Amino acid sequence: MKPMLLKNNAQSEVKPFVYVAVGVAAIGGLLFGYDTGVISGAILFIKTQFSLSATMEEIVVSAVLIGAVIGAALGGALTNRFGRRKLIILAGIIFTVSAVGTALAPSVAWLIAGMIVSDAIGIASFISPMYIAEVVPAKVRGSLVAVNMLAITSGIVIAYLVDYAFSSIHGWRYMFGLAAIPSIALTIGMRRLPDSPRWLISRTLLEQAKRVLQRVRTDADVTPEITDIQKSMEKQGAGGMKGLFQPSLRMPLIVGLGLAVFQQITGINTVIYYSPTIFKFAGIQAAGPAILAGAGLAMVMWCFHVLAIFLMDRVGRRPLLLVGVAGQIVGLAILGAAFHFQQLASFKSYVAIGGLVIYVACFAFGLGPIFWLLISEIYPLKIRGAAMSAVTVTNWSMNLAVAVTFLTLVGVLGHAGTFWLYDVIAVGAWVFFYLLVPETKGKTLEQIEEHWRSGKAPRAL
Repeated sequence: MKPMLLKNNAQSEVKPFVYVAVGVAAIGGLLFGYDTGVISGAILFIKTQFSLSATMEEIVVSAVLIGAVIGAALGGALTNRFGRRKLIILAGIIFTVSAVGTALAPSVAWLIAGMIVSDAIGIASFISPMYIAEVVPAKVRGSLVAVNMLAITSGIVIAYLVDYAFSSIHGWRYMFGLAAIPSIALTIGMRRLPDSPRWLISRTLLEQAKRVLQRVRTDADVTPEITDIQKSMEKQGAGGMKGLFQPSLRMPLIVGLGLAVFQQITGINTVIYYSPTIFKFAGIQAAGPAILAGAGLAMVMWCFHVLAIFLMDRVGRRPLLLVGVAGQIVGLAILGAAFHFQQLASFKSYVAIGGLVIYVACFAFGLGPIFWLLISEIYPLKIRGAAMSAVTVTNWSMNLAVAVTFLTLVGVLGHAGTFWLYDVIAVGAWVFFYLLVPETKGKTLEQIEEHWRSGKAPRAL
């Protein structure tokens, strides 16, 4: 995969150890993707076994999101205090416990409790890209942080395939329990990695930071980089949640929150959580084929995430984001049309699948990876943990709102009306991104911090 990520001149500036660190940290993204994807197939059998109503089905699907919101809320303060590495290890341990607990659930209450305990997903969802962004060189930061999003999609694909493999025996317990394997791998792998050099500098552990930078930089003398980080920290105001409300950080906070909200309320997780259900709406009735169709959709997403990795540090963040959201608008319009126009009834499933493919493909090279990349780049070191925590809490909260209302919206607005509602929201998202999202390609994290302090408009970066 390495030759795909970078140009030759950029590859020469990256030590092999960097790829090891990125690969291990990205297992957190794999867990994030697996946990969000596995419920889509499992819920088909859980609702039958426990005779769930539509409301209870929404609650079960949303339980993991409640835990994720809790984890993301706690993660900001904890990562600043204990470091990125220890929090990722903690996430792996919690997730292992949750995987075993949900697999053994004797009742719906137990299952919901076990899924809520999986709050590790909320921690891992933002600390993994933060760790990667703080370790890798600026010239390849976009591509390597995007590897985390590729890992998320890989987790979703694996989840669908596992769901399909166990669908014939209604084995939803195996679907949940197998998540323990990557969570154990994450815990063991992170124990062998160092902490983020920027976090070490923030704790005045300069010698440790120097040793880490020497492992991840090709330059023999890393003192200038340490000096730049220290100078940038001296110019920063208060840290933690208090620092979020500094005037110079108002705009990056608005940008981050806008990205967090629009990534979810344009409907992506209705596709991830309910794609087998959507395929059933479109005429694919059997559970196995519906799950397999969802796996195919996840594979489309995976392929376009690879494209995003290839383009992120070449084309830039803004062009991919704007083109991607425009494509989501087209896909949602087609999806709504598939359910609205009776003339399409005889081949509704094909039109619906076409709309879904366009939608997820464009999300996969645009808003999907770029949200996580940008929020790992645009905040100063002292408040990075708190800011990413706040933005991630917002993202998971919107995720929860979409998951818990999707079936209700379908009941009120119909299938077509629901997808067209997401379409209108996507148009608003495109306008917001066009006006306010900056281009961070090729900039060091310290240069981005200096831009916000200058008070210039986001697009001036």
